[in-house]
Amino acid sequence: MNIPKKFPLLGQTVLMVVSAGSLFGSSPDFRSEFLALGLASNAPAFSVFAVDSLGQGRVSQNPILPETNQIAGLDLDDQNYQLNGKSIWRVKWSQRELTLLSDYVAGVDAPPFVLAFKQKVNHATLLGLMKPGEKQMGLPCVLHLPDMGSLRITGQGKIDYSASRSAKPPFVRIAFLPATAQQPHVEYRFEVTAIYPQLAGIEKNPLYDGFRSDWLNLFQVNPRLQVLANNSASDPCAFTLFTYSDLAMHTPPLAAGLTANDLVRMTLNRYLSGMKGYGQVGYWGTPWTSLDSLPSFVISACNYVNSSGDLKWAAANFDKISAWGHEMFASDTNNNGLIKYPRSGNFGDRPTPDSRPANWWDTINFGHEDAFANALAYHAATQFADLARRLGKSADADYFAARAAKLRAAYVPTFLNPQTGVLAGWKSADGQLHDYWFTFIQGMAITFGLVDDKTANSIMDKLLAKMNAVGYTNFSLGLPGNLVPVPKGDYVFGNGPPEEVGEPLKDDGSDGFQYYENGGATGCWAYYTIKALYKLGRVADARRILYPMLAGFARGEFQGFDHRNGRSFDWRDWKGGGHGYEGLLVDNYQALLAVLDDVKVSEAKPANLPETKK
Repeated sequence: MNIPKKFPLLGQTVLMVVSAGSLFGSSPDFRSEFLALGLASNAPAFSVFAVDSLGQGRVSQNPILPETNQIAGLDLDDQNYQLNGKSIWRVKWSQRELTLLSDYVAGVDAPPFVLAFKQKVNHATLLGLMKPGEKQMGLPCVLHLPDMGSLRITGQGKIDYSASRSAKPPFVRIAFLPATAQQPHVEYRFEVTAIYPQLAGIEKNPLYDGFRSDWLNLFQVNPRLQVLANNSASDPCAFTLFTYSDLAMHTPPLAAGLTANDLVRMTLNRYLSGMKGYGQVGYWGTPWTSLDSLPSFVISACNYVNSSGDLKWAAANFDKISAWGHEMFASDTNNNGLIKYPRSGNFGDRPTPDSRPANWWDTINFGHEDAFANALAYHAATQFADLARRLGKSADADYFAARAAKLRAAYVPTFLNPQTGVLAGWKSADGQLHDYWFTFIQGMAITFGLVDDKTANSIMDKLLAKMNAVGYTNFSLGLPGNLVPVPKGDYVFGNGPPEEVGEPLKDDGSDGFQYYENGGATGCWAYYTIKALYKLGRVADARRILYPMLAGFARGEFQGFDHRNGRSFDWRDWKGGGHGYEGLLVDNYQALLAVLDDVKVSEAKPANLPETKK
């Protein structure tokens, strides 16, 4: 089987998998409602490490990867590590705080203090700033364990940071460097914290526990490339950077002098300097950059500037950002207003691992005029026109405003399918519409203002009716991307059997349906469907989807692996079986943005959680 770069784990079997971690292999030395900690005897390292930022005592899962090497001459005396009788590390802890202390001892080669995680049990990450090419995280930073909690780290030392999903076993490794002759005393202070937007009425409502514990799940820094990525050991995707920037705009400071916007800027700087991510020529094996990558960059830059107020950065990088935008619209080869992808998208012209479709949905045959990427291009153009005006760049402001207007005028007439009454996914080069009841297309187009309210309500009426007709009701799983099967002629070729990535063997696609991108349930892009409903004032419809999802987030059900088949829960069939591969795909957590709309419209008086299937 040909395995493309986005699917490096396909075909492998995961033998020991659980959804949220493994029970303690040994008893912790300390336990509170916020922390459970244990010290290894063979090396300065943790043998138990669990956190619950909400202080609900959920600290029974231990994702630690044990250190296997014994350091000669090392002794552990209570919470004091000694090497050949000399104290090299001291550990202090309290209810929600932890401190590592190291004093330099001449002639003693003190090892680092290690915190290593089983990458398949918890996709831990450090959130902070990294210099290009250096695998060290600066302080302050945040250690985040998805679905468990966060610890803010401050101090004077340095932290080595590495991660790998191909190593055996896969790991995320953090090493706190000891004191040196140049820095004779170092101290690392950890404080359990929960970082999320402060919204009225959510603190004591268990409905929002998943929102409060998972808000940071979207942010994962890859230490190999020093950028935001799918997770700390996975690919950076050019076409998803804007989703990080969307949440960063609403994220409180991570620490003194450190914000989520800083992580977005760090990542943008890497792309501006020439780094490539998945979706771009030079990173994936496809000969074209995906149609949604450039809009993602432009939106991210605008979001960063709008929320940080960093006009100096905007001015310094304006020409490069403008070049992204001009390149984006240069693909409109017939000047009808819509950007275009070189692949035809024709039925039967199936994508392959080395010839990917136009956008994020990279196993579905999106091509030519793509409704998803064009919605993003419209949003990017309107935002960049506004930024250009702020910077006094009138020519750019006029150009992008005009392009946005022309795109909007063409959008609904091109993509609205008169046979179904909803927007198709793409119009192929042969003039055919490809409509598989894509939930995210409707939501994104309405959210970004490409559809007037009357048409938008008609679309949503039909979409929700279709959802009910096909029997999709368990919204705790998220939403299917499409409500009917994508047939073989419009799905990727060469990725494996149907149950892995939905590639059908039958012409009608029915054997691949509910697997991965072929109708699998996920939190990815569900935000736009929910957001569109709130925008249209359809609060009950929005909550019918959002509230069960929030319950699923609180239970930690959007990450981890299914022990029955080794596949991960970032994609599921409609009964809840795992059919993903990442283990943690951060795109799922964009849906948490919808809570801001929910709290706003309800004035912090949400309805009761509706019943959902177990």
